[in-house]
Amino acid sequence: MEKNNTDTKYLKARERVDQLRKFYVNLTSYVLVIAGLAGLNYWIDEWRYPWFLWAALGWGIGVFFHALGTFNLNPFFGKKWEERKIKEYMEKEQTNTKWK
Repeated sequence: MEKNNTDTKYLKARERVDQLRKFYVNLTSYVLVIAGLAGLNYWIDEWRYPWFLWAALGWGIGVFFHALGTFNLNPFFGKKWEERKIKEYMEKEQTNTKWK
């Protein structure tokens, strides 16, 4: 029993670390690529039209939502919501099987 509990904790911790690593790789890539595009934009036309901002905005929205998921910052569908829904469905299933 103790080993199974330890294995479960290890797997959850490993999954969490993997989520964090993927987010930080995404964030680092975002910063480096957008900085490179900004430099290229300046080198090509000296800020007459800052086109790199379109890439920064699009990818930035993705990074924002990735952060929400990684750090459980979603106020609508976070862990507490999931737990509440699971409990609700389990209770509903339990009451349905009693009458069959």
